[in-house]
Amino acid sequence: MATPSVTRSGRLRAWMLEGLSDMGKGRPSRPEEPAADAGHKGQPWYRVMCLTGVDYFSTLGYQPGIAALAAGLLSPVATIVLVLVTLAGALPVYRRVAEESPHGEGSIAMLSRLLSFWKGKLFVLTLLGFAATDFLITITLSAADASTHLVENPHLESALHDKQVLITLILIALLGAVFLKGFLEAIGVAVALVGVYLGLNVVVVVTGLWHVLTEGHVVTDWTAALTTEHGNVFAMLGVALLVFPKLALGLSGFETGVAVMPHVKGDPDDTEAQPAGRVRGTKKLLTTAALVMSVFLITTSFITTVLIPQREFESGGDANGRALAYLAHEYLGNTFGTVYDVSTILILWFAGASAMAGLLNLMPRYLPKYGMAPHWARAVRPMVIVFTLIAFLVTWIFDADVDAQGGAYATGVLVLICSAAIAVTIAARKAGQRGWTIGFGVISAVFLYTTVVNIIERPDGVKIGACFIAGIILVSLLSRLGRAFELRVTHVDLDDMAERFIQDISRRTPRFIANEPDERDVAEYRDKTEQIRADNDLPDTQDFVFIEVTVTDPSEFEAGLTVRGEVLHDRYRVLTVESSSVPNALAALLLHARDLTGVRPHIYFEWTEGNPFANFFRFFLFGRGEVAPTTREILREAEPDRERRPRVHVG
Repeated sequence: MATPSVTRSGRLRAWMLEGLSDMGKGRPSRPEEPAADAGHKGQPWYRVMCLTGVDYFSTLGYQPGIAALAAGLLSPVATIVLVLVTLAGALPVYRRVAEESPHGEGSIAMLSRLLSFWKGKLFVLTLLGFAATDFLITITLSAADASTHLVENPHLESALHDKQVLITLILIALLGAVFLKGFLEAIGVAVALVGVYLGLNVVVVVTGLWHVLTEGHVVTDWTAALTTEHGNVFAMLGVALLVFPKLALGLSGFETGVAVMPHVKGDPDDTEAQPAGRVRGTKKLLTTAALVMSVFLITTSFITTVLIPQREFESGGDANGRALAYLAHEYLGNTFGTVYDVSTILILWFAGASAMAGLLNLMPRYLPKYGMAPHWARAVRPMVIVFTLIAFLVTWIFDADVDAQGGAYATGVLVLICSAAIAVTIAARKAGQRGWTIGFGVISAVFLYTTVVNIIERPDGVKIGACFIAGIILVSLLSRLGRAFELRVTHVDLDDMAERFIQDISRRTPRFIANEPDERDVAEYRDKTEQIRADNDLPDTQDFVFIEVTVTDPSEFEAGLTVRGEVLHDRYRVLTVESSSVPNALAALLLHARDLTGVRPHIYFEWTEGNPFANFFRFFLFGRGEVAPTTREILREAEPDRERRPRVHVG
């Protein structure tokens, strides 16, 4: 009777973990080489652009209103400054990021190469905290804004006025359901939404420009009021630069554009090492999205400023947070206006799709690799559930308030753009490109200024980002601690001499000695051999092969193992290994030797001096310490069959 239940449970588990990589679990083996037809995988760049565009283009739903509130009559001028920064700053930066990091890691990977060991890992975790802030707040803020448009619709306001949190949670759940169904479905929905939304916006913009042309006084009234208020062009530009940080939400979309790079279809001859077609497609994606958005930003800010009374942008006004929807109802009638409202609500809801795609590409690339997430975090569907639940929590904490989340959103966006600008500046400098170095340096200074001003004006963004960072670091370190005894060697390679040693000694009882290299002179190996014989009461006829592990970067979690054999002092056979962890390297090598020869090997240790608790933390942080019992525990977890498990001796 239990069989159907077990079968259903197994099918559910298989469905949840579909696509899960087995790297780092079980016995080490060489990973498969990338497929030769890697360029055929993925989607055309314009379809992937729609996925990132649901975030980027959806800001038209609120960006004109934000610009009007921040800059008043100067809104078109301030928006032109934003467009110039976008095209001359953010776009060149992220085109370079696409070249330097073609697998979707973005500027985080570029900057992580500058720091090694635990400093580099903590730095990456900090940037991941800001990325999580950006992407998760994109999901929750966009869903909350969509629910706001729904709740404030004149036909639904009385029925839904107190249901905003519930509606937001439902929208987030529906978004998660789309990604549980599959990524291709998410792209298909995005293409449809972006096509309809941009088409409707073209109608609104053309209609607005027609009314501006036919009602010529609105332009003269605007220019007269602008001159009266600010005096001259230089004063206008100065004010526009000062209010620019408040318009920074209009820069969203670039980081996700790079994060979803692996989904862009490349050329047939693309490889994972050289995906030239994917890079070229991503550059087209970024450039096209920036140009389309720039045209819409300038035209919409202009028509909303000159056609909508300033008081309507204020809190409680009919154009507050929905300036283009106001024009759609005002000039095209309630039927078209309702269609426009529905389209805006849908694209704002699905704006979280690009953020979800970015999270699903970014987090599994780092946290499981660092040992700072469970193994199932490599699979898409469990991570969709985790991110959806976190989005539920954020929505509940902020009560689905768009304004309360705006500071965190802007902070996340600006910090990531700053990191990208700094990363490409360093890359250009290392490449000896003086002109690009100066140019990217200036762009970095602009974004640093914008970030600092935004933090000063809205410090709540940093506070929220700090919570995400603290949460990621805490969970990551706890996960790393929980996976401390996992066999995490991805594959083992033996050179000819090392394989000859193992094959030869396996004709008898294969016995290895774990040795921490010191002087590597004759006395060291002679004394070690005599000590092992005495501690374990072994006869002189038994011969040994030494294993010496040199710790490289102890903060690394997964890596391959290259084993080299050498004969020292014409007598002692030594296998030398470089690894992030001594016990993991020894365990992986023993299992590999057993599988290679079919004979169960023995390894001999001496007890480590010192406090066992302190030695464990030496192992956790620095890859060495309580080596003997840790090696035995790793072997026990990797090989549950005691009759096949390599033997560990300690004296």
